[in-house]
Amino acid sequence: MKITREIKTAILVIASILLFIWGYSFLKGRDLFTNYQTLYVEYDNVEDLPQSAPVTLNGLGIGKVHKITINETTGKLLVELQLKTDFPISKTSKAALYSPSLIGGKQIKIIPNLADKDPAVDGQNLEAAVELGLTESLGGKIEPIQAKLNLMLENINTLVVGLNNVLDKKGQEDLKKSLSELSETMEQFHRASGSLNSILDTNKGQINGVVTNFNKMSSNFNKISDSLNKADLGKTVRNLNQTLAKVDGIMSNLNSGKGTAGKLLNDDALYNNLSKTSKELELLLQDVRLYPTRYVNVSLFGKKNKPYVAPADDAKTTDKK
Repeated sequence: MKITREIKTAILVIASILLFIWGYSFLKGRDLFTNYQTLYVEYDNVEDLPQSAPVTLNGLGIGKVHKITINETTGKLLVELQLKTDFPISKTSKAALYSPSLIGGKQIKIIPNLADKDPAVDGQNLEAAVELGLTESLGGKIEPIQAKLNLMLENINTLVVGLNNVLDKKGQEDLKKSLSELSETMEQFHRASGSLNSILDTNKGQINGVVTNFNKMSSNFNKISDSLNKADLGKTVRNLNQTLAKVDGIMSNLNSGKGTAGKLLNDDALYNNLSKTSKELELLLQDVRLYPTRYVNVSLFGKKNKPYVAPADDAKTTDKK
């Protein structure tokens, strides 16, 4: 069969028309060979959501925004979504309006409810949600910071005004004088530090000797400490406590009059007898010293003994009694 020129022209025209339709649909993001499901969602404000904006599911593009219309009764914006049927979406899924980046436009992402197994039907309305983008979040955080910054600037302005009022001509002169004195003080301190460095350099050997002696003393102290540790001071302290307890018991017995020593310390009669005996012994020794012949009688010629005469002190004591 011979194909005429007219048939070839018709086939070429039809192919061109089909290619144009496919290219136009492809540029609009719609594939002629893919089945789509139409779902709707209403927003109070789409925030410059463009038509043909992508619709994503966990970051994967599954469709696009086909059309945006306004409801004249409620004033809400109805967004028509065309989604691929390869990704079933449950009826309780949400369509969230969000900004993927700082410079990118608005997009819509599907937040699926995996617990719900009932798929959404064609023409159904999904629940709307709006997520703040990075710009909105920063704007919400910057506003209180800006308010605090304004308050701080007002306080700084008040402080500067107060300083201007305080720092009059006399105050400025006093401040300059104080700064001058501070400069002189720092210069003197610098000189003192230089002198101190010179002294340290001059006596460096002596300082090293002192440090060496201190190290030796520290070493000796460590040895003494080791010796004290080995000496078992705990046992010595316990023995000392036991000894002090015994001494305390002995002192208690002495104070209470127990034992011979206690009775000697606490018996007044014994003290009086000892005092009396000591007095009598003193008189006896005095009598022996004054009249030794009364006690040692050596007579070669038979001389008679002299009569006994009491000492003067003894006589006085006898008279008093």
